[in-house]
Formats: sequence, C-alpha cells, structure tokens
Amino acid sequence: MARSSAPKTSASKNIISLKVTLRGVKPPVWRRLVVPGTMTLGDLHTAIQAAMGWHDSHLHAFDIGGEQFGDRLSVDDVADENRPTLNDLLRSSVVRFAYTYDFGDNWEHMIAFEKGGPAVEGESYPVCIAGKRNCPPEDCGGVWAYEELLAILADPAHPEYAERVEWIGEEFDPNDFDLELANIALAARFRKR
Repeated sequence: MARSSAPKTSASKNIISLKVTLRGVKPPVWRRLVVPGTMTLGDLHTAIQAAMGWHDSHLHAFDIGGEQFGDRLSVDDVADENRPTLNDLLRSSVVRFAYTYDFGDNWEHMIAFEKGGPAVEGESYPVCIAGKRNCPPEDCGGVWAYEELLAILADPAHPEYAERVEWIGEEFDPNDFDLELANIALAARFRKR
C-alpha cells in the first residue's frame, strides 16, 4: 500500500478541489475531493483509491504532460510520485492530468483542478464532498468487460447470470455511491497517525 503522509492541514495552508472521473464508463463514475495543496502524487493515489473504492492491489501511474510518475519501487521508467505536490503542478499551469490504475484492466481517470482556497480551521483533509456511481469491481476486466458484466447482471435469464452474481455479490448496485463510506475509507488511510 502506498505511503500516506498528507497530514491534517491548518487554516494557514491551502486546499484544492479536484474532480476525478473514471474515463470510458457511461454513465460517468466520479468523485470530488478536497485535498491539501501540499499533497504529493503518491498521497493523491492513496486518496483516489479510497474515494473511488479501489483496493490498491495493482500498479498505477500518473501522466502529466507526457511525463509518467509512479512508485519507482514497483514501476520502471517513472519519476518519483512522492516528489511533486499539487501546489507544484498548479504553479506549472497544469489544469488536468491522467491517472491509470491496474495496467491490465487499464482504469484511466482524468483529474481536473477545480478551485483552491484556504483550509478551514478544524477540518481534516483529504475529504470527498461529492460523487456519482459505484466504482467497477476490481479485476472485472476493464471498461468493455464491465459493460458486459452490467448487461449480464441486468438479465436474470442470461446463462452467466448466476455465476456473475456469485462472483460479484447480490449487493452490487452500479448506481450506488455512499459519500459516508468514501470518507470513512479516506479517514482510515490518512488519519491513523
């Protein structure tokens, strides 16, 4: 699991609102995060994992203007994701960038800077303030396989229906998003210190 060093911020620090959208999935799956400007890309990876509902069991990389950043212990030919902060990206005029999780399933996310401002005294960051739809299940095969899975789950007469329900569980609802659970996951990863 990635290191999580983004601490609680004081009111003297800035915060940034980001929209993280999973590409290729219709209707869109997205989360709006408010994070410290001092957060590194490595910590942003951890925040995205928690807010989206991923399990952090696969490789990942960020693409910022054609330069790849990631965990240098796990991925070859990437710059260190624990060096640049979101403030650094903003200073270099970056307005959006990509994040790919699971190089096999190839879940591509677009991250867009929305706005910044001062931190609110007493608030803890990162925090998820909005989102839509459930994250696809881990290891379901990527965008096209997720679409196939949803079609099968929508048709109880499909020959693979029982097998897929057993694999995914009957409780999976692609339209469900629980903001409270997203923030519980964020808190578990960032506020243990």
